[in-house]
Amino acid sequence: MQELFLNDEQIFELIERYGSPLYVYDENILRERCREMKNLVTEFNFEVSYSIKANTNSEILKIVKGEGINADAFSRGEMFVLRNSGYKSDEIYYVSNNASISDFQYAIDNKISISCDAVSQIETYGKLNPGGEVSIRINPGRGFGHSEKVVTAGEKTKFGIAEEFIPEALEIIKKYNLKLIGINQHLGSLFLNYKEYVEGAKAILEIAKQFPGLRFIDLGGGFGVPYKPGENRLDMQTLSRELQDVLREFIAGYDNKDVLFRSEPGRYLVAECGVLLGTVNCVKQNYKNKYIGTDIGFNVLIRPVMYGSHHEVYIAKRNKNASEEKEIVSIVGDICESGDIVAKDRLLPVIDEGDIVLVQTAGAYGFSMSSNYNSRLRPAEVLIKPNGQDVLIRRRDKLEDLIKNTSL
Repeated sequence: MQELFLNDEQIFELIERYGSPLYVYDENILRERCREMKNLVTEFNFEVSYSIKANTNSEILKIVKGEGINADAFSRGEMFVLRNSGYKSDEIYYVSNNASISDFQYAIDNKISISCDAVSQIETYGKLNPGGEVSIRINPGRGFGHSEKVVTAGEKTKFGIAEEFIPEALEIIKKYNLKLIGINQHLGSLFLNYKEYVEGAKAILEIAKQFPGLRFIDLGGGFGVPYKPGENRLDMQTLSRELQDVLREFIAGYDNKDVLFRSEPGRYLVAECGVLLGTVNCVKQNYKNKYIGTDIGFNVLIRPVMYGSHHEVYIAKRNKNASEEKEIVSIVGDICESGDIVAKDRLLPVIDEGDIVLVQTAGAYGFSMSSNYNSRLRPAEVLIKPNGQDVLIRRRDKLEDLIKNTSL
């Protein structure tokens, strides 16, 4: 597991200054991950396109853009956020799924490149923008993921165009005089074995041979980071070497030697740069189980509840002379559901009210999936700059925010 970028003194100072719960991001780690991805492929035309659903904070996006990384959007809102964060239209790729006419029209009006992932969606797009450029999302029939909920290719997912329907897709493209400029895929989320990505690249490149003259081929994302103790980091050096071998073989037989290869990481860039801080409000024994009650409800971090995901936790002790003993406890939140568990049956130091729980590897799909469920307030977000300065990059919700869009 990655070392913490905050010490106990900083943790308590940040909670005192910005309140609890609180997301905190480290800019140095974010930039380091961006540069690792940028260097994944150096031999060919290669572009990194950050899937912003992992973390949409505008200040995070500005840093990612500053590192020369483009962006994937999955909705009209994400396209809007990107443009508002300084991204130009030609730096955004709209990877649609079950898109509405208004979603397509927004991308068309703003000259944003569009991917369609169903034959019927190509028809919808073609009616709106005859003669335009388009790419299509292919489902190669295989996928992977840390949960079945994030497997985004294969026979049991809603994404992409199965190979058997490619001829039909090409007929629709021809019908509306569209220009096919690229193909893309996404197999799933959170792989730590580089071989899965290499095999996925081989699959999409084999399909790409059917389409001469493509401007780009998007290999997909899903790059994982270690969440559990003992998990090895993704071997980026070996991945780079083997992936470039595969690309070299493809280029040798393809008509466009300058075709652009694209990858779309989300989690890999932001997961490890973020932690979530929360306060212990209650310690209680219920029959044989001990619960540590915090303000980290699943409205703040839903991954453990939704996916059964593991996050390591660190306890910042307010009383430095507290017992060094350890015990089995469950860290729980303040939402009115029994499934509201951050960390179940963990061996941790004895925890007291007023201590701070730090949830590690929380920069991806943390705040971006947060909500106001139970009319809880979404937390603030803070960025630690390279010089150590902490900067507020999103204010905490106010009670008034809960009713600002209602008609009273």
